[in-house]
Amino acid sequence: MVPGFVAGRYTIDACAVALEPLVRAAGISWLQHSVVALDAQAQTLQIDDGSTRPYDCLSVNTGPVQNRGLLEQQLPGARQHGLFVRPIEAFAGLWPQVVEMGSNRLLRFAVIGGGAAGIELALAIRQRMPRAAVTLLCWPTPAGATYPAPAQQRIGAALRSRRITVIQDSATGITASAVQLASGATLACDIPVIATGAQAPAWLADSGLALDAQGFIAVDDCQRSTSHSQVLAAGDICTRQDRALPRSGVYAVRAGPALARNLQATVQGNALTPHQPPTTSLNLLSCGDGVAIASWGGYSATGRWAWWLKDWIDRRFVNRFRLSADRVQHP
Repeated sequence: MVPGFVAGRYTIDACAVALEPLVRAAGISWLQHSVVALDAQAQTLQIDDGSTRPYDCLSVNTGPVQNRGLLEQQLPGARQHGLFVRPIEAFAGLWPQVVEMGSNRLLRFAVIGGGAAGIELALAIRQRMPRAAVTLLCWPTPAGATYPAPAQQRIGAALRSRRITVIQDSATGITASAVQLASGATLACDIPVIATGAQAPAWLADSGLALDAQGFIAVDDCQRSTSHSQVLAAGDICTRQDRALPRSGVYAVRAGPALARNLQATVQGNALTPHQPPTTSLNLLSCGDGVAIASWGGYSATGRWAWWLKDWIDRRFVNRFRLSADRVQHP
């Protein structure tokens, strides 16, 4: 729902779930801190407050991260001048300031990243700031390259009709007023939005867990670490080793119930159940203006009905947890 927030269709509260009431209702001890190191051999976590927490069973379910140190090496100036999409909380806090800037002068945006996040954000920015200059940078593949050909064509048409410039070139550096491109060209820019793909958190590198080539946790079909059976993971933090699966929010949501069952089975010493996600899923890409692009396998369509469906699914998902929280606060 973040692109809808950027476009001005949602408030940030409409996109958020109150975590504390849900955690309290489940009888969980909640530490509002971050993990900075994991020792899989010793079965301990180091927390950002300096403490160490032992574990018998570990479930790792972190969302996508953007490794600022790594991105700074690849894209000098990104840390100082870039507007990072992750973590979402930080981005959501900064976006109103960008909107305020846009109310006083015309802004030039460069959205770096041609995946779903970059496409939706570019379209959302256009909806929120109709007179701004919006450019989408994608490399090495065209915008929406992970989608089937019919959906790619609709994505291209949506970007063109909404006056979003698409440049198939990579950014090599960012300054206060421009983005440097690999071709040698300079793109004038006030707000470079860093919407590149998910990266593995740095604390996994020395954890001792088996990782894939990109540093994500390698798991089997039961979502269990291939090297440490007491560690399970789902979502953007892991990669299935028996089949190529994208790390996506959709997959994480569908894997949630299976992960919960296998986590309980691990604690109880019972056999785990393999999770087989569907090979085809409905994907809804927001155009920011009440229209969405729907794709299912090789089929694709565009219309307001697709946005209504996406809006209903997203609101229903968030409201399910909000109602649960309300029941805890007002039994």
